[in-house]
Amino acid sequence: MKSVPRRKYTEEFRAAAVEQVIVGRRGLREVARSLEMSDKTLANWVSDAREAPVKRGQRAPVTDLEAENARLKQENARLRMEKEILKKAAAYFAKESL
Repeated sequence: MKSVPRRKYTEEFRAAAVEQVIVGRRGLREVARSLEMSDKTLANWVSDAREAPVKRGQRAPVTDLEAENARLKQENARLRMEKEILKKAAAYFAKESL
């Protein structure tokens, strides 16, 4: 099994990932693969969210609009991460060509 390097995730990212599993009714492994993260990490987040949503003051989205908003926030976070990677790669290759 391929190990995924340890990364830090924002609370928004975690919430969006959990919502995709719970509200979006997508498979846990499918969501983890699409987010390029460990399915075990996502499983822990989903388990925590199902056990104590009231304790943290969170609630599951109740409308399709809220679910779509969560999905778009997750996609936005992913695109920002990709943009940062591309900027770093461009800077590296520009430096190498000098």
